[in-house]
Amino acid sequence: MAETVAPRLIIGIGNPSRGDDALGSLCIERLQKLQLPDTELLTDFQLQIEYVLDLLGRKEVIFVDAAASGAEPYTFGTLAAQADHSVTSHAVSPSALLATSQQINGHLPPNAYLLAIRGYSFELGDALSAQAADNLAQAIARLDRHMAETAA
Repeated sequence: MAETVAPRLIIGIGNPSRGDDALGSLCIERLQKLQLPDTELLTDFQLQIEYVLDLLGRKEVIFVDAAASGAEPYTFGTLAAQADHSVTSHAVSPSALLATSQQINGHLPPNAYLLAIRGYSFELGDALSAQAADNLAQAIARLDRHMAETAA
């Protein structure tokens, strides 16, 4: 009998030892407390090619990561499958993971989104900055709205 997977997967990416780089994993920690239905939560320091297996059977995947530049407090948007050179490196981009999933799994990847939360301090040993903590709270509220909209 095949194992059933949750229709939604949220992957938090980041290093908790590098200040605001922890935003992705902190987001997952906070979401775990909500016990979201039909949702699996994962966290890692960086995406690996093996995550293509975690995309199987999903309707939606959301990648959550810190952004060193860009809009504040966050950006949230759709991702397309797009091959790049990251699949041959140590860390894989979300778009390249989607493209690899399509190639390996033989079908279109799930609907995909990137929630990029603006961070400011990324040095080893830094604590989460106050502004990044505020951005995280706003990003989680946006994610909450998205999940409510897509559940309906």
